[in-house]
Amino acid sequence: MLPLATEPSTLQVVWYVLIAVLWIGYLVLEGFDYGVGMLIPFLGKTEKERRVIVNTVGPLWDGNEVWLLTAGGATFAAFPGWYATLFSGLYVPFFLILVGLIIRGVAFEYRAKHPDARWRNTFDWMAATGSFVVSLVFGVGFANFIIGMPVALAEGSQHLHVFTGGFWSLFSPFALLGGVVLVVLFLFHGANFLALKTKGVVHDRAEAFSGKVGLVAIVGGAIYLVWANLAYGWGIVGWLLTVLAAVGLIASWLAIRQGRDGWAFIATTVAILLVAVWIFGRMWPNLGFDNSAAAVPLDRVTAASTELTLTIMTGAAVVFVPIVLAYQAWSIWIFRKRISTKNIPDDVAVAA
Repeated sequence: MLPLATEPSTLQVVWYVLIAVLWIGYLVLEGFDYGVGMLIPFLGKTEKERRVIVNTVGPLWDGNEVWLLTAGGATFAAFPGWYATLFSGLYVPFFLILVGLIIRGVAFEYRAKHPDARWRNTFDWMAATGSFVVSLVFGVGFANFIIGMPVALAEGSQHLHVFTGGFWSLFSPFALLGGVVLVVLFLFHGANFLALKTKGVVHDRAEAFSGKVGLVAIVGGAIYLVWANLAYGWGIVGWLLTVLAAVGLIASWLAIRQGRDGWAFIATTVAILLVAVWIFGRMWPNLGFDNSAAAVPLDRVTAASTELTLTIMTGAAVVFVPIVLAYQAWSIWIFRKRISTKNIPDDVAVAA
C-alpha cells in the first residue's frame, strides 16, 4: 500500500476554494429569495401585494438555485469521498431539503394557475414553508460542519468512510441555534431585498419588518458566532471575520432605518459572505469531519479525485463559469426596477 499524501496539491486547494465560492454565492443569492418566500403570507395582505412580492424573485429564484446544483456537482466530481460520506450519512436532512425545494418550486410555478383565493393562499404558505424548512436544515447542517461530524472507516474498507453519529446527534443546542440564526438572517436579507425592489405599501412594510428582525439577527448572530469562536474557532482570523460580519449586520440595520435600502441590502450581503467564509475556513482541512476515530483521515487529500479529473474540471470551469456569471448579472440588471401594486394588472390571465 502506497503511503498517503498529507499535503494537498494546488488543484485540490483550488477546487476547495471554488466549491466554497459556489456555496457562498448560493447562500447570498438564495438567502434573499428564501427570506422573501417566508414573508409572502405576512407582508402581502391582498392578492396584488402578494403578487408584487412573488414578482420580485420570480425572474431570479430558479437561476439562484443553479449555484446549489453546481456546488453539489462540483463536490461530487472534485471530492467524491466528501460527497459520498455526506449523502449516505445525512440522507434524512438532504431529503428534507429536497422536499422543501420541491414545495417552493411548485408554489412559485402553480400559484398563478387558478384565480381562486384559497388556491393561491395555499401555494403562498407552501412557498413560505419550503423556504423555512430549507433555511433551517441548512443552518443546522453548517453548524454540524463547524463542530465536526464524526466519521470512521467502513468495516473491511481501507478508504471508504461512514458517518458514525445518529440522526438525533445532529440536533445539539449549537446546531439548533445555527438553524434559527440562519432563518432569521435570511428573513433580514429578504426584507432588505423587498424594500429595495418595491414601492408603496409593500416597501413600507418590508422596511418596518427589516428594522425589527434586524435587531434579532444582530443579537442572535453575535451569540452564535461568539459561541462558535470560543468552542470551535480557528484563531484571530475567525474573530476578525466575526467582528466584520457584526459590523455588516449593524450597518444594514442602521441603513434600513434611514431609508437607504440599497446599502442595507449590500451590508447583509457582505455579512452573509463573511459568515460563509468563516464556516468554510473552519472546515479546512478536514471538510467538516471529526477524524478522531478514523484510522485514515477523511480530508482534502483522501477525499479528492485524481489530478487528471481535477485538471479536466478546471478547463471546463474556465470556460463555463464566466458565462454563468455573465448571464446571472445580466438577468439581475434586466429586472432591476422597483415594482408596486400599480404595476400589477387587475385582470389576471390564468396560465394554461
